[in-house]
Amino acid sequence: MKRTAKKPRVRNQRVSNSRQRRQQHLLDVKVRSRTLTQLRNRRVTVLVSKIALAGLVCAGVVFGVREGAKRLFFENPDYAVSEIDVQTDGTLQREQILKIAQLREGKNIFHVNLADVHDRLQQLPQVDEVQVERKMPAEIDIRIVERKPIAWITRETRVLDPFASDAAFLVDARGVLMKEKKLLPEYLALPLITGCMSQSLESGKVVESFDAKAALDLLRLSTRSFMQTHFQIREIDLSKGYCLLVTDKNHTQVTFGFDDLERQLQRLEQFLLYSDDSKRELATVNLLVQRNIPVMFAKPVTEIINDTIDPEGSEPRILKATPVYPLTKSGSAAPKARATPAPLQVRKAIPVHHGRKD
Repeated sequence: MKRTAKKPRVRNQRVSNSRQRRQQHLLDVKVRSRTLTQLRNRRVTVLVSKIALAGLVCAGVVFGVREGAKRLFFENPDYAVSEIDVQTDGTLQREQILKIAQLREGKNIFHVNLADVHDRLQQLPQVDEVQVERKMPAEIDIRIVERKPIAWITRETRVLDPFASDAAFLVDARGVLMKEKKLLPEYLALPLITGCMSQSLESGKVVESFDAKAALDLLRLSTRSFMQTHFQIREIDLSKGYCLLVTDKNHTQVTFGFDDLERQLQRLEQFLLYSDDSKRELATVNLLVQRNIPVMFAKPVTEIINDTIDPEGSEPRILKATPVYPLTKSGSAAPKARATPAPLQVRKAIPVHHGRKD
């Protein structure tokens, strides 16, 4: 038999056809995708386990810290407030301050919210500044600076006793209204602002009307050394609406405008200096006028006394006595004949029956 020679194999020639290759590719994709899914699930499981473990650890730490802090600090009797030091420069009482601040001895010092205590005390109309400090282990210090009233203010045009009037309020330099429970004797010497009808007055509110603000500015400016000794304001009347009618301790009445108060006080200072030099007391001054200011001087005390003792006229009046009885021919007063009194008429009393008529 004759051997047939085999054809040499062509190199780099694919053994499988295109259909076989397509099917093999699909099988490889399925295997790889299943493996990747398993790897992804395993990674997610590990990550979730780590997060859960970390959460448990954090929760345990927080719980332990809270329990430790609770037993060491918040429930420890060594940190119970044993002393509350209250200092104030005004009329507020210790009991009133502690009641407003909601503080008491025996409360745990870490349960005291210093910011809340500060805000509660700051809401009092009398309080200007508050300082609250915690001193370990069991002390709380409260320092209060109260407002200093500079005047009384009321809507009424005349108030005899501000202490007894419900319509009179104390007011400080910033215009904050106050109603003190305990009134000090020095409050009687404060000036009185009357006729403030442009706004309602309530304790804790701030004065907003322009006339009341002008009155407070006038009081502030009048505290200079010269004005304080020569012009001490006792009352400021706002009822006119267009000016400030000011009365001082010497009953001098000065009319101020609302604007440029400092310049008006400078002009008044000149009149006061002239009054001291001339030994004459001012009665009225109208500072609303820019030029040729109307000024009236009061009568000297000696002139008032002389007018009382020695009235006008150089010769005193001579008063003659008038006789009771007319004069006779001899010049003596004859007594008048007395009239005989008429006899009394006696009438018979008629009985009155209070019973019912028949």
